[in-house]
Amino acid sequence: MSELYCALDTTDLVRAEALVAALGSAVDGIKLGLEFFGAHGPKGVERLTGPERPVFLDLKLHDIPNTVVGAVRALLPLEPAILTIHAAGGRAMMRAAAEAAGEADGRKPKLVGVTILTSLDEDDLARIGWQAEVSDAVRRLAGEARESGLDGVVCSPHEAARLRRDQGPEFLLVVPGIRPLWVASGDQKRVMTPAEAARAGADVLVVGRPITGADDPAVAARRIAAELVA
Repeated sequence: MSELYCALDTTDLVRAEALVAALGSAVDGIKLGLEFFGAHGPKGVERLTGPERPVFLDLKLHDIPNTVVGAVRALLPLEPAILTIHAAGGRAMMRAAAEAAGEADGRKPKLVGVTILTSLDEDDLARIGWQAEVSDAVRRLAGEARESGLDGVVCSPHEAARLRRDQGPEFLLVVPGIRPLWVASGDQKRVMTPAEAARAGADVLVVGRPITGADDPAVAARRIAAELVA
């Protein structure tokens, strides 16, 4: 059964706290990204965490190995359930980050590599010099992530089924780009419905605006959860 995480992409701490309170048990966890972390840092994360509220800390770390190791170690006290780094950072960076994540005294985070952002397509890759189809680039980066000791990757739902076949059942697939039929796609280009993504093999579905922009976020989240069950 896929888990549902709500992306709280806001710099407003009061709004984030209100959303968490409104959602209650309607989601399995929350995702906090660069917007929130840039505004509130670790103390803001601590305000929203709890034993029954897993946090996906989506900071997409990407730097030389020593710097990423330092960042991972600095984040371990927050005990994120999931933490992201960029798979394009290379094997040395990923291996070092995985070793650092293993030093956790408390709950060890699932360290996952970001493959190709869901806002990018083949034309975008070509403009930055990547002469490959998105699906091929994702498969290559996922293989590098696994060989480097990561727990899984972030991928679009369109790559999930192939990665599940390639990497087996234990490799964690965290999937944004989830859009129910009753909302617009927004700025993401490689999207699927929740049910389609779950069937493709997604372990964690990340949904933001369809939930946070709804009149009643908990109702929207439960509607998505019902689609997964159906």
